[in-house]
Amino acid sequence: MSSNELGRNDVVINRRETLFQGFYRVDKFWLQHRHFDGSMGREITREMFVRPPAVGVLIYDVKTDDVLLIEQFRVGAIDDQHPWQYEVVAGLVEPGEALEAVARRETLEEAGVVITDLEKVFEFMPSAGGSDERFTLFVAPADLSRAGGVHGLAEEGENIRVIVLGLKQALQLVSSGRINNAPCMLALQWLALNKVHIVSKWSR
Repeated sequence: MSSNELGRNDVVINRRETLFQGFYRVDKFWLQHRHFDGSMGREITREMFVRPPAVGVLIYDVKTDDVLLIEQFRVGAIDDQHPWQYEVVAGLVEPGEALEAVARRETLEEAGVVITDLEKVFEFMPSAGGSDERFTLFVAPADLSRAGGVHGLAEEGENIRVIVLGLKQALQLVSSGRINNAPCMLALQWLALNKVHIVSKWSR
């Protein structure tokens, strides 16, 4: 970080209050932050959607150039043209749980696929303007010749369909707007840029 870049020490939290506590949490902040001219700004209020960290996995068959995506209903997309979203396998991290363990657990639960190797792609914040969520993306190799069907935990109301399609076709769905789920878009575009590395690593 450069000497003139602002950081966490340039924010003063005067008050923080939990407005709602359910499966997720909403907090309200009364805070001040430094401006780029060096002065401290006036107090402002902001609401934040507090979420546990999440993990996603893009599953890739290096032999066939196919990817595994899942399709499920998402209430956040209820007013979108496609409430059933195409996504990468993903799940929330339980306290004390390793990220790799989440990746393997969710892949089995949501797609019925067992994975062993994992490569971390990156960590990002999907919506830092109003949420503290951090999403860690992995890519994993798997034989997708028998992948398919409907999966998920019935007790959690999950009804998840596995979709296997070529990477080129998946990228076309991104271009057309059919895939508009941010982690899925990022994962597919990353794979397109790094396919040579991934194929070389997992084709040995």
